[in-house]
Amino acid sequence: MPEVKLTAETRTEFGKGAARRIRRADKVPAVLYGHGAEPVHITLPGHETLLALRVANALLSIDIDGKSQLALPKQVQRDPIKGLIEHVDLLLVRRGEKVTVDIPLHVEGEAGPDTLVVVENSTISIEAEATHLPQQIVVSIEGLQAGSQILAKDLDLPEGSVLGVEPDQLIVNITNAPTQAEPETADEEAGAEAPADAEAEGSSEES
Repeated sequence: MPEVKLTAETRTEFGKGAARRIRRADKVPAVLYGHGAEPVHITLPGHETLLALRVANALLSIDIDGKSQLALPKQVQRDPIKGLIEHVDLLLVRRGEKVTVDIPLHVEGEAGPDTLVVVENSTISIEAEATHLPQQIVVSIEGLQAGSQILAKDLDLPEGSVLGVEPDQLIVNITNAPTQAEPETADEEAGAEAPADAEAEGSSEES
């Protein structure tokens, strides 16, 4: 994954009021931490950060006063209505360092006829080199029949990556698609019982 360069500024103001002023200036408050170092509070350019974080686990090169450090977004807070980024926690990483992250799963293909595809997990936890994280992992369901299952161990992981979950964790379950047969049968049975009830009522009236 290519690095995305962002120029940051250190900040000394904190609290909700300071955060609002930063956002009004089209910037994003953030904190940079990791490797036992003291957290560094910074601001990032708003538009560039929004574009960079459209990609899951984007590798960022954060430039502070001419010194660059690699980081991964660990937690991103967004406005629930506007979708704008309100705050970012960034984890410092080094080249060659292994990290554990959640990677989005992309299901593609078409399962067999009369099947229902149930995606049990939309992400998968893997351990991989920080500078070689995949944006997504493709899961093919092409032609799979009812009763088929895709487990974590069946995923095609990038070279050098290992699972961060149990191998038997269920990812996709292919079942039989629901049909209208059962409801119709129930209606037919109800209809068949109605005349019997009517006959019973008629007999009661005659007696």
